[in-house]
Formats: sequence, structure tokens, C-alpha cells
Amino acid sequence: MSVVKINAITIPEGMGPQLEGRFAGRAKMVEAFDGFEDFQLLRPTPGQESGEDRYFVYTRWATEAHFQAWMDSQDFAKGHGTGHAEGNANADGEQARKPVAQGAELMSFDVVEHVIKST
Repeated sequence: MSVVKINAITIPEGMGPQLEGRFAGRAKMVEAFDGFEDFQLLRPTPGQESGEDRYFVYTRWATEAHFQAWMDSQDFAKGHGTGHAEGNANADGEQARKPVAQGAELMSFDVVEHVIKST
């Protein structure tokens, strides 16, 4: 059964629109990666009692091995701006961007049950 990875991202106050914009403009390489099943960017709901202010990046993968292959891939490095120093161009001539996140926590889950509304 599938595995879910949730990356809980802490960002400075007011930086939500910038984070959302980066995800909206991302290279979309993950969607074509072998074993990828689903992606969701979740924005915290303002004024909720939970007090949660982190964004959650939800991805679902066919197996743990598929996720690890993505993490080890050049596509992952390119999509996350890793592999080159701030202010320097990467191998494709793109400029590095300063990270929006102040911190992140990766959580892992095995999917025990998955229900999709049938139409």
C-alpha cells in the first residue's frame, strides 16, 4: 500500500503568499516521477483553535523506495534549489532563491485505508 509524506513548513509571518507562489510556479517535475501518486499544499486556516500556523506539503507515493528515489534525484535538487550557493546560478543558469521556510519537519505514514468518492 502507499506511503504518505507530510512536510510541515514553518515560515515567517506574512510569507504565505510567497510560499504558495513558489509552489504554483514550481517545475512540476514530481508529477512525472515514477511512483508519485498525489500532491497537496495545505494552508493553515486562520482563527482556528488548533493554533497551527505551519503549511503542510502532502505527497503520496507507491512505495518508500519511490519516495527515496525522488529525494535522491537531480529533479528534486533542481526543484528545491539545492546544489548551488545562494546568488550563484545552477547548472541550467537559473539563479538560486532564498528559502521562504524557517524550518521543516518531515512526517511519514503508511496508508492503511484510502477512500475516494465515486462519481
